[in-house]
Amino acid sequence: MVRFKNRWFLVEFLPIPSNAKILSIPSTQSKPAAQLELDGRKIHSALKQSILANYGDVGWGAVALSLSVKYCSPTTNICIIRVGRDQHNIVWGALTLLDGLEDMKFIPNVVHVSGTIKHCQLAAIAHNRTVIARYRAMAKAPTTYQDSYETYLESSNREIEALQD
Repeated sequence: MVRFKNRWFLVEFLPIPSNAKILSIPSTQSKPAAQLELDGRKIHSALKQSILANYGDVGWGAVALSLSVKYCSPTTNICIIRVGRDQHNIVWGALTLLDGLEDMKFIPNVVHVSGTIKHCQLAAIAHNRTVIARYRAMAKAPTTYQDSYETYLESSNREIEALQD
């Protein structure tokens, strides 16, 4: 018996402020992540629409059974997407061509692609720590300062490590 082989994408959705102009320097002031309402259902439907628009029914037919959004964090704007190994190029192309989720504009950044969920989990935990450190640097908080991000890191680590194939 042959097992079903997957590819795991760790994707960060970088928000584009509504007042941003093309070819301008991106501002660091954007909506807080809590107001962006990023969830797995919206990501899945936007990805489906991108595949249908760029690859047609054949592309969606190849990807539909294996595509699933396993984890989504509205705080750090990352998600983990699972897809079959043979169709991962279609999903990667659709992610690259994706320009927004419903009424919100995003730039999807594929941070990591892995063959196992374990390596994707490790990359997600490391990326969460990097993003939280970036948030703390923007707030100019000392490294020893205890804030709500500590509890978020602990809970997100538990959620990510609990993911199963």
